Amino acid sequence: MNFNLLVVLGPTASGKTKVGVLVARALDGEIISADSRQVYRGMNIGSGKDLEEYGSVPYHLIDIVDPGYEFNVFEFQHRFVEAFTGIQARGRLPIVVGGTGMYLDAVIRGYRLLEVPENPRLRGELAALPLKNLAARLKGSSPKLHNTTDLLDRDRLTRAIEIAEFSGERKDPPPSFPDIKPIVFGIRLEREILRQRVTNRLRERLNRGMIEEVKELLRKGASFEILEFYGLEYRFVAKFLEAC
Repeated sequence: MNFNLLVVLGPTASGKTKVGVLVARALDGEIISADSRQVYRGMNIGSGKDLEEYGSVPYHLIDIVDPGYEFNVFEFQHRFVEAFTGIQARGRLPIVVGGTGMYLDAVIRGYRLLEVPENPRLRGELAALPLKNLAARLKGSSPKLHNTTDLLDRDRLTRAIEIAEFSGERKDPPPSFPDIKPIVFGIRLEREILRQRVTNRLRERLNRGMIEEVKELLRKGASFEILEFYGLEYRFVAKFLEAC
């Protein structure tokens, strides 16, 4: 084969997991999730893990951290490399399934990401600034801002500025970073069909216990503020519960 990684991507509710599992069974593969929410334990219904679909197909990067942990693209890439090399060592085909664009780009385009340490001096300086000033500073430091949710939370803003203004010693990724040759398949559906599937899936999730899932996350210590960042389902169910 002239590829060593197969990627299945597509919009929400397009059936990526089902396709990925069928491909894995046909080609003796293992699945690596590229979903930024499925890494969190306890976020099953709202993130659409659909673990029952996998059957005997091995999967990776699902249920690996607790809600509230700041999982990011840098950590995803490192964990992806571990999973990728392990699957290859077993003589099987790595199959990436997901819809988080930055995670997919980090793999397909081979981002060279740097680990940025905390900067106490900078954090002390930023602590005195109001949120709007922090947002303006980040936009100035990073004009091509990808993640606009960073603008809504002080901790995320501070960390984003810390990364954007990092000027320490820059080190290349380790030599063991794999030579990835991906083949990419995208799922496309007509807009109206996709809209109906999204609507049906939302109703199904509510019927399966989405509200109870969010209640349990709150009971275990997740805050309303944290749930704000985990997508529309978690955001609006959390707002509903907060208003009750």
